[in-house]
Amino acid sequence: MNDIAVKTWAELTHALYEIPKTPHQRHRSDFVYRGVADKAWGLQTSLSRLGGDFVSIERPLLRSFRKYAEPGSIPEDTLWVRLSVAQHHGLPTRLLDWTVSPKVAVHFATAEEEHYDKDAAIWCIDVVRARALLPEKLQEVLKREYAFMFSVEMLQTMPTLDDFDREGRDHEFVLFFEPPSLDARIVNQGAIMSAMPGPTMALSEFLEDHPSLYHRIIIPKELKWEVRDKLDQDNVTERMLFPGLDGLSRWLKRYYGPGPTRG
Repeated sequence: MNDIAVKTWAELTHALYEIPKTPHQRHRSDFVYRGVADKAWGLQTSLSRLGGDFVSIERPLLRSFRKYAEPGSIPEDTLWVRLSVAQHHGLPTRLLDWTVSPKVAVHFATAEEEHYDKDAAIWCIDVVRARALLPEKLQEVLKREYAFMFSVEMLQTMPTLDDFDREGRDHEFVLFFEPPSLDARIVNQGAIMSAMPGPTMALSEFLEDHPSLYHRIIIPKELKWEVRDKLDQDNVTERMLFPGLDGLSRWLKRYYGPGPTRG
């Protein structure tokens, strides 16, 4: 495992923002980030976490989601918009959530106080290297559009799951795309989603076969409260990332709580 262990806030910031200059002399990261509260957690999708014969229920889940959704709640009746909306609202899917913001990932690694007895991790995947493993057909779409990653509109050449899964028959790959700006939450979180061509494909196993694509930054449990307080200082909080009364309440509950003195 490609792990970078940090001990201080300064080391964490350096590990997150050690971004080389682009040919245009800009500091633009090639990575997407995913924060998890426990470094022992892998990259299982919510669909696979259902267990049992989860493969057989993927299509019924999406079909029923489309059937019973309130009129107008899914802005466009295409597979990739429907998948994005479903993932965003908690339906088990083959997608995984990522962000382009390192500090948003750190928020999710330190937001759950019940896991403050465990080291956290930030998964960092190089999108540029990952897209080099895409089928030629999909690479051509990105080249034609001069795009860093896919939009849902650019994926319409694969209008069904069967179409998408066929692209993975010869070799596995992971595809990153920007979901539509469904609401302020998805915008404020800098949301990115990943998909693999087959509900049984595991991103953790894929990364083991391609270790140059990723690394993890390990945040020790002893550092979590300091990190959490400094994120609050930077306004990276539930209030901003989950706009509305629910997010506000979650932030206030933690902010005015007893903190690390809790027994």
